[in-house]
Amino acid sequence: MTKTLHHRACHLCEAICGLTIETTTSEEAVRITSIKGDPQDAFSRGHICPKAVALQDIQNDPDRLRQPMRRVGSEWLPIEWDEAFALVAERLSAIQARHGQNAVAIYQGNPSVHNYGLMTHSNYFLGLLKTRNRFSATSVDQLPHHLSSHLMYGHGLLLPIPDIDHTDFMLILGGNPLASNGSIMTVPDVEKRLKAIQARGGKVVVVDPRRSETAAIADQHLFVRPGGDAALLFGLLNTLFAEGLTRATHLPVDGLDEVRQAVADFSAESMSPLCAVPAAQIRQLARDFAAADKAVCYGRMGVSTQTFGTLCHWLVQLINLVTGNLDRVGGALCTEPAVDLVASTSGGHFNRWQSRVSGLPEYSGELPVSALAEEMLSEGEGQVRALVTIAGNPVLSTPNGRQLEQALDGLEFMVSIDLYINETTRYADLILPSTSALENDHYDTTFNMFAVRNVSRFNKAILAKPVGALHDWEIFVGLATAFSSLTGQVLKPTMAPAQMIDMGLRMGMYGDASPHQLSLKTLEDFPHGVDLGALKPNLAPRLKTPGQRVQAAPAVILADLTRFAAQRVPAVGELLMIGRRHVRSNNSWMHNYHRLVKGKPRHQLLMHPDDLASRSLEDGQRVQVSSRVGVIEVEVLASLEMMPGVVSLPHGWGHARPGVKTAIASGQPGSSANDLTDERQLDLLSGNAALNGVPVTVAAA
Repeated sequence: MTKTLHHRACHLCEAICGLTIETTTSEEAVRITSIKGDPQDAFSRGHICPKAVALQDIQNDPDRLRQPMRRVGSEWLPIEWDEAFALVAERLSAIQARHGQNAVAIYQGNPSVHNYGLMTHSNYFLGLLKTRNRFSATSVDQLPHHLSSHLMYGHGLLLPIPDIDHTDFMLILGGNPLASNGSIMTVPDVEKRLKAIQARGGKVVVVDPRRSETAAIADQHLFVRPGGDAALLFGLLNTLFAEGLTRATHLPVDGLDEVRQAVADFSAESMSPLCAVPAAQIRQLARDFAAADKAVCYGRMGVSTQTFGTLCHWLVQLINLVTGNLDRVGGALCTEPAVDLVASTSGGHFNRWQSRVSGLPEYSGELPVSALAEEMLSEGEGQVRALVTIAGNPVLSTPNGRQLEQALDGLEFMVSIDLYINETTRYADLILPSTSALENDHYDTTFNMFAVRNVSRFNKAILAKPVGALHDWEIFVGLATAFSSLTGQVLKPTMAPAQMIDMGLRMGMYGDASPHQLSLKTLEDFPHGVDLGALKPNLAPRLKTPGQRVQAAPAVILADLTRFAAQRVPAVGELLMIGRRHVRSNNSWMHNYHRLVKGKPRHQLLMHPDDLASRSLEDGQRVQVSSRVGVIEVEVLASLEMMPGVVSLPHGWGHARPGVKTAIASGQPGSSANDLTDERQLDLLSGNAALNGVPVTVAAA
């Protein structure tokens, strides 16, 4: 029996924490015997969260598919790879021949960006479909981030990141990094980093409708009405201008005079009724932020997934800009990753075409996923009749999941690249499972772009690829080969993901022409990763806008101020629903592992005691929660964490659906928040789903 130590990063959330994994090799098999944080990791410094320990559960999960499966009636039967590839090619090509290329839709889920094979090779097949009906989890999450950066800086991935290790004042809106480990701010060990701000005399302020885990350790927490963050941000920006609290910036900027004029009427006093933050607190917050030597404003998912999500992220950027904190140490800085997707890709495009039914705009070739179900259900030319899903579960993660179930049930054909028979893939005709994460090499092209330090590492596979299994990138090559042979399209030669990453490293700023000379070979000599240094000012030369100038007042954003100004003051007594994140959970697929769901259930509805009492409800009872689109039953818990008038239900639950093959998740299914979220409630500028601020009623079940 031989013990071996391996070092790699966890792929389960954005923090990419370094791990030390011990395996034991015997005559029978290789077993994982220990997973711990790596104290020598160049970035995470030994930090680990409960999700990483569950990598062993994922590897050994008896519900995880290990061979292609075809649905025949209500049964799932194994099928050979070549037969599966041929079936997909035949069915999709036939549907497109009859109904047009857009009759096939694509949905890519969140795990796609956690696996470099999906990043490098999915389009090798998907691009052959030439459909405009492409969707992803982006539009139920961070699309407003990308759109605001696209409009202001010329590239949707040019996202300034909080310089958390050097700031004196951190303002967090709609983010709970203690639960998420950071998000579009890759920041392992975030609690220590936030407390370090306080230890050096700085201040952390959290704005959230719930006193979250992060709010609980902050110096100040402000309750805000769900959906009211844009009003708060307008009040802050207006105060900065009106009270002369702005600072000059070194960046070349167009449009600041237009911004000043546009926000002139949005004073703290006029914005207070919309956000439920007293005007005096708004003004004082603006003064405190401006007075700090180095400050940063950070908005995350809670401000993305609301009806003015793009305005929120535009305002976050402007607050950093006008206080001199954009592209400044201790403020918001852009990364310089070893594989730089900003340098190697175009800036993207917006609204070149629209969805067939509701006319929602595309962003970089994707339509908002809120339109997916209606594109399947609405008859006529261009109706979606087939679907390809990749590592996604939109029934539980996109608005009005019950409507999407109805749409999936009416498809002519569906194929899923996935590890599970879940709430979405149970409708597929074919499921193609890849190898597990620990059987894969990995290089993180995505989250190194959002990291609070410039870092790089290559993760070697820990376990051998099982006989007969395929990596995800090999699945896409197989599908592309079969599809092209039927359609006559010429396939370009492709390389393995590792070869592509090696090329990216060599061509990057730390590559062959630099002292670092980074390549996969050199990274293999650094199993704990390589620290490439702190973030530093670099935005001006990286701008992709015409003339390389920050565009502070994009026309489409200024036009949206009319919609903002027309919103109504919320009704008295109205209940609004928000989501909730937990450190043991990351989307719908992580509830099938005992280590992550053991202990007290955490899928209940949280509600302020006064709101319970006014409805004659009691702590712990079953309640019925209703919205425009649906009704669920759930246990309610009284919680002083909640702002009165706000209830909180985590997303990703709702596993009690027929045909789902995830035993542990089905044992404590909870209810799906997205059976209540409304596909018509959107940030109309971007099309992003407004999952927060959903009007609901709560009554005894």
